[in-house]
Amino acid sequence: MNTHYYFSWFNNFFPEKLVERLQEDITDRKSLVMISAKPSDYEEEQVNFEDITEWTWLTQANLIFDEYHFIDYRMQKEEAHQLIRNASVIFMCGGYPVQQHEFLAEYELSDMIKNSNAIIIGASAGALNMAAKWISSADDTPKAETTTIYEGLSFDHFAYESHSRRDYGAFVKGYLFPLSEQMNVYAAEQESAIRVKDGKLDILGPVYLISGSKIQKLIETL
Repeated sequence: MNTHYYFSWFNNFFPEKLVERLQEDITDRKSLVMISAKPSDYEEEQVNFEDITEWTWLTQANLIFDEYHFIDYRMQKEEAHQLIRNASVIFMCGGYPVQQHEFLAEYELSDMIKNSNAIIIGASAGALNMAAKWISSADDTPKAETTTIYEGLSFDHFAYESHSRRDYGAFVKGYLFPLSEQMNVYAAEQESAIRVKDGKLDILGPVYLISGSKIQKLIETL
């Protein structure tokens, strides 16, 4: 089975424990392919990786690759497909999850990513789209009747919630409870990560399991 990482958001660097696990897991460092969650927001012809926060996380963790690629609307679909086929690590970036969801469909990337042997990493919006289901809401204090449930890539059979402005106080209000009746929901505060390797799930930082409309904070195991 492949290895999947679900990141919330890190304000500075990866925690040391996370760096150790990434260094251990990412042994093939030929090609890093990053997929934008703001695919139409760029005007420059060339990608400046130093402006991509997720790239700086990896660099600061001394995870250096032979090749770096960034997929958004500036790239032709056929080239994006070739890069996905050859990727060592696919990193689905943070930004706007609905935009990324639509971009994956338009560029026909979803099945290619799911069939890849690469390690898959997602941060914030990217992590949402990796999960089986996720909720989108324009409201910072969403209610069940104002949310939309999206189908993700379903790397793992759970729903995921990650948002810098939401924490336990928001989760416990219950907007994720209806979804938790369908499947487990992992709700992540900032500075947290979930690793799924060979079917085993490990936790770093503040992550809550919501199941059957009940919420509990998980113990760190990473």
